[in-house]
Amino acid sequence: MHGLNQQRWLCLSPQIVFFEERNFKGRSYECIGDCSEITSHLRRCSSCRVESGVFVVYDQPNFRGLQYLLTKGEYPEYQDTIGFSDCIQSCHIVPVHTGPFKMQIYEKANFEGQMHELTDDCDSIQDSYAMSDLHSCNVVDGYWLMFELPNFEGRMLYLKPGEYKNLREISSDMRFNSIRRIRES
Repeated sequence: MHGLNQQRWLCLSPQIVFFEERNFKGRSYECIGDCSEITSHLRRCSSCRVESGVFVVYDQPNFRGLQYLLTKGEYPEYQDTIGFSDCIQSCHIVPVHTGPFKMQIYEKANFEGQMHELTDDCDSIQDSYAMSDLHSCNVVDGYWLMFELPNFEGRMLYLKPGEYKNLREISSDMRFNSIRRIRES
């Protein structure tokens, strides 16, 4: 790539900058891909700025622990904003998805019990589908967030295409009450 085409590609690629101190101070680390351990680049991470793209950040290394979705913008003191008690430890890029969204949710583990298919956001699983619980799902298309509370609130779980036979095993026994598609904006 040369000149303008290279600059255009660089502007469109996902980018997040982590800072050791609050309010974008101290040493920084520019990230354009998944990072399983931010502390290998910085002593700690206390603020960040998403230049482009969408990221899921975690409060533990290796994409574990509490999760939060960050879109383009500044996060000068995210401990207060997103509720992490400590610092961001790892991050995933959420790929851009332009096609349809499709997810099958199941009342019980191993894809058993009542099943419903989602192609749109659902602000209350209980109200929309009268499901007593949600234990497994199959993400067919798109990237999704599941929330512990209705109206897309509380702790969340990032899901990419694939089968999830037992959501409780990967989410510290969290119950899910709403689901949202991850779209670029």
